[in-house]
Amino acid sequence: ACDPRTGLVAYPCHFLCFRKTITALAFSPDGKYLVTGESGHMPAVRVWDVAERTQVAELQEHKYGVACVAFSPSSKYIVSVGYQHDMIVNVWSWKKNIVVAANKVSSKVTAVSFSEDCSYFVTAGNRHIKFWYLDDSKTSKVNATVPLLGRSGLLGELRNNFFADVACGRGKKADSTFCITSSGLLCEFNEKRLLDKWVELRVSFTTVANCISVNHDYIFCGCADGTVRIFNPLNLHFVTTLPKPHFLGTDIAVVLSLHSRLFSGMADAKYPDTIALTFDPTNQWLSCVYNDHSLYVWDVKDPKKVGKVYSALYHSSCVWNVEMYPEVKDNNQSCLPPGSFITCSSDNTIRLWNTESSNIHGTALHRNILSNDLMKIIYVDDNTQVLLDTDYNSGGSADKADTQVMDTKVGIRTVCVSPSGEHLASGDRIGTLRIYELQSLQEMLKVEAHDSEILCLEYSKPDTGLKLLASASRDRLIHVLDAGKDYSLQQTLDEHSSSITAVKFAVRMISCGADKSIYFRTAQKTGEGVQFTRTHHIVRKTTLYDMDVDPSWKYAAIGCQDRNIRVFNISSGKQKKLYKGSQGEDGTLIKVQTDPSGLYIATSCSDKNLSIFDFYSGECVATMYGHSEIVTGMKFSNDCKHLISVSGDSCIFIWRLSSEMTINMRQRLSDMKQRGKQAEKSPPHKTAGLMR
Repeated sequence: ACDPRTGLVAYPCHFLCFRKTITALAFSPDGKYLVTGESGHMPAVRVWDVAERTQVAELQEHKYGVACVAFSPSSKYIVSVGYQHDMIVNVWSWKKNIVVAANKVSSKVTAVSFSEDCSYFVTAGNRHIKFWYLDDSKTSKVNATVPLLGRSGLLGELRNNFFADVACGRGKKADSTFCITSSGLLCEFNEKRLLDKWVELRVSFTTVANCISVNHDYIFCGCADGTVRIFNPLNLHFVTTLPKPHFLGTDIAVVLSLHSRLFSGMADAKYPDTIALTFDPTNQWLSCVYNDHSLYVWDVKDPKKVGKVYSALYHSSCVWNVEMYPEVKDNNQSCLPPGSFITCSSDNTIRLWNTESSNIHGTALHRNILSNDLMKIIYVDDNTQVLLDTDYNSGGSADKADTQVMDTKVGIRTVCVSPSGEHLASGDRIGTLRIYELQSLQEMLKVEAHDSEILCLEYSKPDTGLKLLASASRDRLIHVLDAGKDYSLQQTLDEHSSSITAVKFAVRMISCGADKSIYFRTAQKTGEGVQFTRTHHIVRKTTLYDMDVDPSWKYAAIGCQDRNIRVFNISSGKQKKLYKGSQGEDGTLIKVQTDPSGLYIATSCSDKNLSIFDFYSGECVATMYGHSEIVTGMKFSNDCKHLISVSGDSCIFIWRLSSEMTINMRQRLSDMKQRGKQAEKSPPHKTAGLMR
């Protein structure tokens, strides 16, 4: 949706004020308010003050979910249409908080649009175009809900179509209503609700048209395969086609100018579908969202010379893991700019990000013109289908079962960067381990290491004198590889009787799992390399979901199913502390993460909340929410300013930490450095910790 006055564009990536998935949104004509619809238990229609970012009104009249919402041109009313099982359309006088008119609607409705004079609105959906009439003189006076008068559009031979979107005409065409069918027709209804004329959008795909936007001069139609067509509303004559976005599988790192491959494309290239668009009349910009979760803003002032104003690319499905690129002592040895981080996803990509533009010089990666913060996409294979969010297909009626079947075998589950910053290890959903060389960004090794998904990867710390990589899986095995010897297998550990949820190297190697066990092991040098032997085995009465080791290597903190954090002394294996890792009363802890100084520990709970605790006292110092699915990973930035979280909702959030927390962490880091320097003057043997 777009604020017509300022050009501010809003799209749902989940509000920071509540925990429901947003399904629909619209600005008020004056741009002061935003209305949202949602799905889930007790779904509400909410009105937000845009400037204050606060909720100002709420209506709960839908049971299953809200399919579409719209403000009337006067901003007095909001219309909301429920999901198909709700079977209801409401007209809400939102400032008085009363439903002034309502009626049943039995079809699946996907869109709603108000006429310019506010006397009627039109709903569109499966075999459905309906005109609903508002008698303002009646609705203003009564305090009870009156029946809403509805008349069906006369569809004639098009009655069996799925009408994907609708927009009432403006200016000279204020009496007309325009809609598109998913089969690829642009239709015009006249003031008598009669289907007056239609034209073909001519896109050679089965499900071709998704969205429409109408103003005085143009009709914009968003179609499959990255196509956006422009028509003249006065006579439905074709005007032009917009440039396409990037093709699926584009190496964004090489798109450095507008004249590169982006706008020339490739003969057999596939493009993401255009699934939503909105026009900004102030700047004459058209914002388009595509079904690979990319966003483009096109300048359409002159339809003959359309230019790109802005674009951004994101993950298109669940993000499983996030890793910070380590601080490398010698900047010339660094493969990625400082502050970079890496994410992996069910969309089968690994993505390299950097949000600080000044940092990027001096590395092999340059700023590309497709995204301000995404530097590189590593595509794990050539299957471009997984880059698309299939929930949007077929007029929003994708079968959930199908998408889940596709999802189980695909995607990268975990990533880890070697301490030197030279190598990136990734583990996928079928047990394949891949190692990438980060200077060239090329795959250097691919091993079918496990029988099922790899749940965690961990490199040993450089101070141990060893260069090991541990890979642990749902198949109950931990493989220990020697990264210094071409990742040759050193040992396989099979003590766990269930999925291994975390493995860490500190003074010892520690692993925990769904079998409620924690194993502490020490390394012994042998002729062939290194062998780990068990020193402690601890069992708790709760499933252990994640673990992190504090920077001093004294303590391992484990996030548990009973929402507690259990802190263990690594050398003795004894439990040192236990405290609540979530403020809520529901759910389990999914992830735990200490900051670089070891002062704080961040947790994610299955109730979608994030919390930060004082590591030593267990006192909660911050809570955050905003993701609409569980948080699958989080990391503190190296500069202690931010926490980065990733989630099943495909979003990456960067949270700014309070300046007080940042100061505390930095102070502690500088104290640790001082102590380290003093220790170096009288050093014990460095590898004594990990070795016997």
